[in-house]
Amino acid sequence: MLTSEYRRPKTIVLFGAAGAGKSSLINLMAKKEVAHTSPDMQRCTMHWQKFDIDFNNNSYTVFDTVGLEEPQLGIKEYLESVENAYYLIKELDSQGGIDLLLFCVRAGRVTATLQSNYRLFHEFFCEKKVPIVLAITNLEKEQRMEDWWDRNHHTFDKYQIQVAGHACITAANRMDGRHKDLYEESRTTIRKLVEHFTTDGQKQAWVGGNNLLVSSMRKLRGLLAGGPNVRRKGLVHHLTKRCGISPDVAKELANMIWQSVA
Repeated sequence: MLTSEYRRPKTIVLFGAAGAGKSSLINLMAKKEVAHTSPDMQRCTMHWQKFDIDFNNNSYTVFDTVGLEEPQLGIKEYLESVENAYYLIKELDSQGGIDLLLFCVRAGRVTATLQSNYRLFHEFFCEKKVPIVLAITNLEKEQRMEDWWDRNHHTFDKYQIQVAGHACITAANRMDGRHKDLYEESRTTIRKLVEHFTTDGQKQAWVGGNNLLVSSMRKLRGLLAGGPNVRRKGLVHHLTKRCGISPDVAKELANMIWQSVA
């Protein structure tokens, strides 16, 4: 009797600021209400949540992380959020890795906070080893949603936010005629994007095409001269200068990482 070969669900880490539409994006991909959404800008996810989604004969496990917005969160809550994200990615790496980073951004002004979140997840946590794509939400008022990218993609270049692909979408589920059409169009767009960049070989192609940034504690320990205090200072410097984290939070995070890899 023939048996079908088991294929591990593709692992996706979804991140972005509160109010960007991450939960709505999950529901859009799933074609059903699986994630709690909020009509305001409050954070729906206090830790991280796991969602199993199937479409087009493929299975995906999506991890929705908390929105990282310093100083709006406060130093203690922000640090806890970063720690949660760090330990999640570290655990996923030990279980087979991450297939895709999905960066959810609400259409509007590109800010230093977006740059900080991008660098924290893509460069620091994942060392540029994982393909990253953008999902730009809240574009239902555009005559053609892709027009927003045509007008604004140079701003992402300015902030050195470099991604493998993007999807201009609306993730707000409304039933009026034009918006319903845009919503269905958005589902097709985001699903195609996810499918393309989680196919076998995409991660290897992404890694091979980039010079990896020396950002993780593992590499710092091997490459930086001096004792633990010197190396810790190097990590703090990277977190503050490259990732835009405040010195107080960077010191706490560096100590936490040192303890976890000691």
